Amino acid sequence: MKYLVLVGDGMGDYPVDLLGGKSPLEAAAIPGMRAIAASGVLHSLKTVPAGLPPGSDVCNMGLLGYNALEKYTGRAPIEAVGAGIPLKEGDVAFRCNLVTVQDGTMIDYSAGHITTEEGDALIRAVAAELETDQLTFYPGISYRHLIVWHRGPQKIATEPPHEIADQAIGAHLPSGERSEEVCDLMERSKAILAEHPVNRARQAAGQNTATQLWLWGQGSALTLPSYQERFGLSGGVVTAVDLVRGLGRLAGLATPEVEGATGFIDTNYAGKVDAAKDILAEHPFAYVHIEAPDECGHMGDAKLKTGAIEAFDREVVLPLWKHMESLGEPYRLLLAMDHRTPVSLRGHTDDPVPFAVLDGPVGSQAYETSAPFDETILTSLPESWSYALIQDLLSPASRS
Repeated sequence: MKYLVLVGDGMGDYPVDLLGGKSPLEAAAIPGMRAIAASGVLHSLKTVPAGLPPGSDVCNMGLLGYNALEKYTGRAPIEAVGAGIPLKEGDVAFRCNLVTVQDGTMIDYSAGHITTEEGDALIRAVAAELETDQLTFYPGISYRHLIVWHRGPQKIATEPPHEIADQAIGAHLPSGERSEEVCDLMERSKAILAEHPVNRARQAAGQNTATQLWLWGQGSALTLPSYQERFGLSGGVVTAVDLVRGLGRLAGLATPEVEGATGFIDTNYAGKVDAAKDILAEHPFAYVHIEAPDECGHMGDAKLKTGAIEAFDREVVLPLWKHMESLGEPYRLLLAMDHRTPVSLRGHTDDPVPFAVLDGPVGSQAYETSAPFDETILTSLPESWSYALIQDLLSPASRS
């Protein structure tokens, strides 16, 4: 049996007045997802373990069949694995965003979704001034970067910048042991970035500038049992973001690089679909992650999020479902989201999310069927923990 997991990051939401009282998922034209819902089995999924924040890290761990309560050490060390950055004993990895803060308020967690080329230039400029024997900067994609701090602070509380949109940052600065060192680093980045040619050009073009660094998601190295050990499966993860790529590598799965994969609405959907097909040609398992709906939720843009969900359905869900059908072999398709990212909040919540399981082949007539696949169905469904359900669905016993 082949297994295909399709994840629209942050697709879940709340009703939005601009969409006639519907959520973006409910308002979207998604014939593929609704046909899967009609032909498959629906679940109400709890993706956030009790006591943990509703981050894409712990939620995607659950969708891969791992309980974050057992292994989680922080987001940044997972991203470090995804970026190929080794962590030694005593190292603490920090996620490092380029953000826009104006008059003490978090205006934009992504500095206007700054390009990778621009972000690279800015991080390298900061590194030239602030890097030490103990502190190393690693450029990433767009606004997402990493710092590895040898013997860095661990007993410290930090907050993701995407969770404090339009809020004064004073109450959300790092706190706890050695937090003054982290705050000092963030403060010193301001002067370096202020007059950089990249920021001057962005300002002239009317775009948000990267006014400072924001450090968060810290943690030390972690390990996970491999998919081969846990499920007897080999396969791969297709994603644009280091976080999900890191989870794939920790699970012993292939993580092909897809040219033009951005983690936003301009991503290379066709390249991701092709990468998934290549994985499934050689292995029984593929996990395809699309970041764009989550980014649009953080932007607070309901229409853009609706369009991102429609693109996921049109460019990823339908093509890959039809590919699985064309193989004429038994398969299990899992349609998921890791959490809700309501546009009204511009952050994540721990509410349950819809989840569908389709065992095929089901025949081409299934494409013409339709059933709701959105938050309205959840009250009629029993709730399941994501990691427990995935373990059941991927277990060797489920293949008999």
